[in-house]
Amino acid sequence: MKLLKFGRIFNKHNLGRKGEELAKRWLKKYGYVILETNYRSKLGEIDIVALDEGVLVFVEVKTRSSSRFGSAKEAVDRNKQKRIIRVAQEYLKRFCPHKKVRVRFDVVGIDLAQNSLELIKGAFEADE
Repeated sequence: MKLLKFGRIFNKHNLGRKGEELAKRWLKKYGYVILETNYRSKLGEIDIVALDEGVLVFVEVKTRSSSRFGSAKEAVDRNKQKRIIRVAQEYLKRFCPHKKVRVRFDVVGIDLAQNSLELIKGAFEADE
């Protein structure tokens, strides 16, 4: 799948938004139902909240224009995972307070230099 052709340099914000749009289109193509994008709370943000075969999925999207600073998936370190988990817990309390919900944390890594997109299902788990 051809991801992106561009003739100008994106700033960090534009690069991130473009990556999220690419990820959203790709996830929809493969059966995810997008519930929310850029869900924000006082605790942080989750890029995409979706359903995949009955599982509520919190998706972190990392977009890189080069590998100079490491891969996109390497950017989702343990501290970032903890922030995402806290926001996900807040989301569940707000929208699913009385339901038992299966949850998964996925990461989408987009490398524009390599023209590739990688989906890592179950990239990390919440510590219970």
